Amino acid sequence: MSNSKQSGGIGFCGALAILFIGLKLADKIDWSWWWVLSPVWGPFVLCVVAVLVVAFGASKRGAL
Repeated sequence: MSNSKQSGGIGFCGALAILFIGLKLADKIDWSWWWVLSPVWGPFVLCVVAVLVVAFGASKRGAL
C-alpha cells in the first residue's frame, strides 16, 4: 500500500482564469487581457514579492 496523496483538479486560480477567458471571449466583460489572465501570473508575482520581502528583511538583520 502506498501512502502517497494526490491532489486533483485545476485549483481556484485555474478555474478563475478559465472563467475570465470564457467571459472575455463571449464579450461579457471588457477587461484588458492583462487582467483576464491575472489568475495565471498573479500567484507567481505574489511569490516573487514574498521572497524579495523575506530576503530584504533578512539582509536588514544581517542574516545574509
